[in-house]
Amino acid sequence: MNLAPAQLQEHLKRGLKSLYTLHGDEPLLLQEFADALRTAARAQGYTERTVHSVAGAHFDWSEVLASGGSLSLFADKQIVEIRIPSGKPGKDGSVALQQIAERAQGDDSTLTIVMLPRLDSATAKGAWFGALDSFGVSVKFDPIDRRNLPAWIALRLQQQGQRVAGGEEGQRTLQFFADRVEGNLLAAHQEIQKLGLLYPAQATGGDGVLSFEQVENAVLNVARYDVFKLSEAVLAGQALRVARMIDGLQAEGESEVLVHWALSEDIRSLKRVKDAIGAGRPMPMALRENRVWGVKEKLYERVLPNLSDSTLAQLLQAAHKVDGIVKGLKQPDWPASGWQALHRLAGMLCQQCMAPRAARPPAGEARG
Repeated sequence: MNLAPAQLQEHLKRGLKSLYTLHGDEPLLLQEFADALRTAARAQGYTERTVHSVAGAHFDWSEVLASGGSLSLFADKQIVEIRIPSGKPGKDGSVALQQIAERAQGDDSTLTIVMLPRLDSATAKGAWFGALDSFGVSVKFDPIDRRNLPAWIALRLQQQGQRVAGGEEGQRTLQFFADRVEGNLLAAHQEIQKLGLLYPAQATGGDGVLSFEQVENAVLNVARYDVFKLSEAVLAGQALRVARMIDGLQAEGESEVLVHWALSEDIRSLKRVKDAIGAGRPMPMALRENRVWGVKEKLYERVLPNLSDSTLAQLLQAAHKVDGIVKGLKQPDWPASGWQALHRLAGMLCQQCMAPRAARPPAGEARG
């Protein structure tokens, strides 16, 4: 049984199940969900708790199996947590988890919580995960993407009696906040809590409204940038965000070579898909054959019809030049700095993904 994180409160009103599997990319959301399960369980008499962290291929699963079937003299109900940081329980673990899942049916004395990272499609199709999903409740925690981050911040502020001003000013405040904490949800949570301490509702006239200046002064720049999120921002034509992300990656000490690889791989992939379509392949098939899916699939579908063969050829040539620059070579008419060259390459691709076709200059004329 699948459950969305937002459905937790309604779910708890109908009563706890005996088995939950929590998996995904957002440790904060996963931890909060687990905390809510523990709180509900304690209110229902689950007084003991044991935690098992699965580490290494030689982990002894017998202790886990035993804990689920034994109660102390002082407890009627218990919580058993199984944490698998790698997401790979191994052969013995696979068998044990299937036994645990089957044993959970009708067991009202043990609440089992299995905690996992994001699972790839092959792992999610494994027999052990299938058993956990079939016999219990599974909850997937997807990352809060940049587009939805302002709304998430606004909701969290509301939960502690605060809000931003209405209209354009409030949107500006939320966008600023999101820029500061992008890619770091735990830090976003901490900054929101800090605002609650600095500007409690009673100190703002009772309405809890936060001004832009209050947020600007309080919120640290704790964004963490991801090379693969950079790729998505470039394909979405988000020029200002792209420039900020490249600066952030540089400040965090990211490798120039890795950033170049992400950008050039997108250019090569766009060219391969474009060539496949030119050879008669339908776009969905061309995308699938080139392993383009998820968020990027939608971005490619929007961008590809507006990219000419000559533009892609120019972008490929630019990527080739920047490859040399980040490895220490000099290129005529290009910045000597690898990061400046990356800014320019990203700007060239971003411009082609952003501007209406009639307004675009040739890729070679873009300047970073």
